[in-house]
Amino acid sequence: MHSSLTAHARCLYGDEFRPTPECGLEHDQHYFIEELTFADAGAILAMLRELAPNIVDGHLPVWVRNLAYRLVLLQRPDEPVLLREAARSLWLHGPDWDGVAAGLVERADALEAPR
Repeated sequence: MHSSLTAHARCLYGDEFRPTPECGLEHDQHYFIEELTFADAGAILAMLRELAPNIVDGHLPVWVRNLAYRLVLLQRPDEPVLLREAARSLWLHGPDWDGVAAGLVERADALEAPR
């Protein structure tokens, strides 16, 4: 078993910023997605920030990155910074998700609005 979600992702997908380690473990995307699904928000954010620090870079597949943000937002639904970060990720990948991205920004704005 890998020491962290980040280590597992790095072994499976590589890392644009550091060499991919040779660890000798089996690298099956299925197991990584299971680990991602049940990871806490802190572990997921650590992976995203280390492997795709500027959202547009990194080797994580787009669908993995978007799933990761979705899982983080399920755990932390009221954090405007995370809502906007997830929206930026969605906007980078074509118009299919623009409505969802706009909704995330609207939610962030509403959370920050004075009451």
